[in-house]
Amino acid sequence: MTTWSLRRRPGRALGLVLLGFFTLLVLRRYLHLEPGSCDREVAQRLDWSNLTRPWLRRRQLGLQAKDQNFMLEDSTFWIFGGSVHYFRVPKEYWRDRLLKMKACGLNTLTTYVPWNLHEPERGRFDFSGNLDLEAFVLTAAEIGLWVILRPGPYICSEIDLGGLPSWLLQDSGMRLRTTYKGFTNAVDLYFDHLMPRVVPLQYKHGGPIIAVQVENEYGSYNKDPTYMPYIKKALEDRGIEELLLTSDNKDGLSSGAVDGVLATINLQSQHDLQLLSTFLFTVQGARPKMVMEYWTGWFDSWGGTHNILDSSDYDAVLTEAGDYTAKYLQLRDFFGSISGTPLPPPPDPLPKTAYESVTPAFYLSLWDALKYMEAPINSEQPVNMENLPVNNGNGQSFGYTLYETTIASSGVLSAFVRDRGQVFVNTVSIGFLDYKRKEINIPLIQGYTTLRILVENCGRVNYGEIDNQRKGLIGNIYLNDSPLSKFRIYSLDMKKSFFQRFSFDEWNKVPEAPTFPAFFLGALSVALSPSDTFMKLEGWEKGVVFINGQNLGRYWNIGPQETLYLPGTWLDQGINQVIVFEEKMAGSVIQFTETPHLGRSRYIN
Repeated sequence: MTTWSLRRRPGRALGLVLLGFFTLLVLRRYLHLEPGSCDREVAQRLDWSNLTRPWLRRRQLGLQAKDQNFMLEDSTFWIFGGSVHYFRVPKEYWRDRLLKMKACGLNTLTTYVPWNLHEPERGRFDFSGNLDLEAFVLTAAEIGLWVILRPGPYICSEIDLGGLPSWLLQDSGMRLRTTYKGFTNAVDLYFDHLMPRVVPLQYKHGGPIIAVQVENEYGSYNKDPTYMPYIKKALEDRGIEELLLTSDNKDGLSSGAVDGVLATINLQSQHDLQLLSTFLFTVQGARPKMVMEYWTGWFDSWGGTHNILDSSDYDAVLTEAGDYTAKYLQLRDFFGSISGTPLPPPPDPLPKTAYESVTPAFYLSLWDALKYMEAPINSEQPVNMENLPVNNGNGQSFGYTLYETTIASSGVLSAFVRDRGQVFVNTVSIGFLDYKRKEINIPLIQGYTTLRILVENCGRVNYGEIDNQRKGLIGNIYLNDSPLSKFRIYSLDMKKSFFQRFSFDEWNKVPEAPTFPAFFLGALSVALSPSDTFMKLEGWEKGVVFINGQNLGRYWNIGPQETLYLPGTWLDQGINQVIVFEEKMAGSVIQFTETPHLGRSRYIN
């Protein structure tokens, strides 16, 4: 039998939010509850002050892997699970998504915990708002779902650096996902803050968490044989006492197993299931076979085609906006046919609105905006984003960085740019440097001239070789093979605080021929209660959109993504601020539709 995950891609990956992984937990028999018993149990579980010893005595064994069965206490247990990541869904929509999970016939929620979001700066932790893990887990319990927690520290999850904080890369000798002291010291501090929040939510403490995963797909990384035992001990030493699991794909299953931990598998097809089930038996004998990730979708790449297959094979259960797909309906029919009680009715889809188009009225070129920003960093050589002395010494995680220096001659400019650098002579764009284009010709100039390179961090890889994911200008930049020096560096992370530096008086009316890159400001009017919508930037080329200070995402006319999902909960009744940062070419309006658009790419980049 199966469980799945409804997983959302990161902004750079495109596609449906709940692509992720459709977790398929292979179990033996289903634990039937009397009507209403789950509701009574949840009510007791959430009333922490009234937990009595008789109640706790009923929760002594937890979820166990016995022979070929899973057991919850003394009952054989089937788990039908799906994944919703709290950090990828607006908090106001958590209940909607979890109710849809319950109505599909699922009984277990799986979720990752993103270290990079919970500790954005070393020693500063954030478990508030959309990162309120405890509230999310308790919401699942209230709805009647068990929870399998996947706390990492590395989670993959198609998220920046696999969920590891970018400030770890300030250490030039850093070896991520090993027992290198610089890494384990940081993990220990993070777990010291995370696990006290998790421990009371465990099954044996009256909570809904029935299992915890140890790291994620380490077998395919496998750089330190002492690392996984260290993570296992780090969890147990901090009070984790529920069933422990590992999760590996076909490339890592043989080397990802840990003594005393149940191995589970990740896969994409029924063929893989047959092969890996046999292999799993050779790894740990006659124990329950469990597929932690059954991949139901795949991320798109800029300039590529949109990945989608028939619902009988390989696609998502809910869209990014939480709408039902054909897959959902098929699965609900299936689970309804084997359920001992009627499934709850699915919640109605959230309303969508095509708002009136917005015409940006105000504009500020990047060059004019520089004087409103924090003073630039002066450095003899270029400094990569992670090592910039910003954000209380934690470097820059996301966004753009502008490097400026002075040159006195033309020639060939070469640099190691990560990921994409737009090159300017004074304020005139002359082209781009990226992974493929490492050199550019500087045209004839007269006298001393300002050379500028605006570098975009397009996202750190989440899987594979992650130690080398530093962003910005890496090492020296050369003109005619001679290194340049004396740089002025601006950190353009474009967080909420970034835009607070621009007062209304500093904006200008949009001219007929704007100078790029530039910020464009418009107002979206919402007369009634805000609804979900999709933003379309037809005629614009490439940039980032912000709604009321929230980063909505990146757009790029090479496709395949053509719209950005805008949750209604991010909008206010009345006037909403829309800021577009455009790199090269602006359209005349910003459009809104009731449905997402995904099309063919214009070219492969």
